[in-house]
Amino acid sequence: MISGLVQILLFQSLGELISKFALPTLPGPVIGLVLLIIWLVLRKGINHDLAMVADGFSQYLGLLFVPAAVGVVLFLPQLKANALAIVTALVGSVILTIATSAIVARFLSAKQKEVDQ
Repeated sequence: MISGLVQILLFQSLGELISKFALPTLPGPVIGLVLLIIWLVLRKGINHDLAMVADGFSQYLGLLFVPAAVGVVLFLPQLKANALAIVTALVGSVILTIATSAIVARFLSAKQKEVDQ
């Protein structure tokens, strides 16, 4: 279990270093996660210790939403002032996402039909 935790912390630290010195616009944990995924793909699997730590973290994933909820309450006056713009952006992005997904699915299914024939 300790080696799984060390692996996660190692990749997050590498991500922080890369973010600090090479890619300051990207968050370190995101870079670390990408590096971890690349490492796991190269190794073609997840070892038992890393899987156990990841399962343990995922049980408490809901706690990560508490700071976001506090932020929403903290900025409630600004959210109320810009409610129309926020709702418009959310609805527009949902519609664009659904439309894009439908177009990609149609394209891929047509391509798959060509391969099957």
